[in-house]
Amino acid sequence: MRINVEVKNLSVQYKEFKALNNVNVTLESGKIYGLIGRNGAGKTSLLSLLASYRKPSSGFITINGESLFENEEWMPKVSFVHYTDYKDEHDTAKVYLELAERYRSTFDREYAEQLATVFKLALDKPIRKLSTGMQSVLNVIIGLASRSPITIFDEAYQGMDAPTREIFYKEVLEDQARFPRIIILSTHLVSEMEYLFDKVLMIHKGELVVHEPIDRLLQKGFSITGTADKVDQAVNGLQKLSEQKLGGTKSVMVYEELPEQKVEDIQQLGLEVEQVSLHDLFIQLTSDKEEGSK
Repeated sequence: MRINVEVKNLSVQYKEFKALNNVNVTLESGKIYGLIGRNGAGKTSLLSLLASYRKPSSGFITINGESLFENEEWMPKVSFVHYTDYKDEHDTAKVYLELAERYRSTFDREYAEQLATVFKLALDKPIRKLSTGMQSVLNVIIGLASRSPITIFDEAYQGMDAPTREIFYKEVLEDQARFPRIIILSTHLVSEMEYLFDKVLMIHKGELVVHEPIDRLLQKGFSITGTADKVDQAVNGLQKLSEQKLGGTKSVMVYEELPEQKVEDIQQLGLEVEQVSLHDLFIQLTSDKEEGSK
């Protein structure tokens, strides 16, 4: 199912605190979106709106031109997977898969059971007796097997060890290829998960500061290193995110699309030009310190 989600002038106000401020973004089927931001940036507020858990203070969300909030047709087609406290849950994982199959028209029970085998999830064990990691596995199995047109994973890997997370990432990519939908991965594990992203949504203090294809975004982040005077010459007029100096050597991170000729000119000064990681860009673009400017 091809869908298009439009977020227009979206804001959320909690008394005196503005959790989201005038957010505008378009989400398209077949894309995996990496949603990143520091604690309290507004990520979960945005996701709760996409899941129709609450109404925005202002602005709106439409899906294929229809309002999403309290929309009986579309609400069941959104899966919001997040950490759940199952300490009082006596039912088994098998019961939860049966419930998902009953209430999700697109739920693939066979695929869910295949995933349970791959993840080594004990389907007949009471959920409250599962480890935190296995409880998270149950959540992501339901999220993947539901194959909802909008599937949201909000820090859904809590308690999973590294090998289990890798299985999760592999299944996200493979099932997205088989059944394209909008997948949103909200995460703090930026370095570990960036290869999954088609586009990056970066939120800082309630504002969407980045909404770009990941390859284009990474082409904007560079570190320029060498003798201090030549580095200063090279970065003159560029947007500087950070700088470090040790003796006569200086390294400056810039946020700028550098044409190939510009890179060659900088290298001819005897300087090193290296692309920086999404993790490093994220840290600097959401830093509270005053950033350099053009």
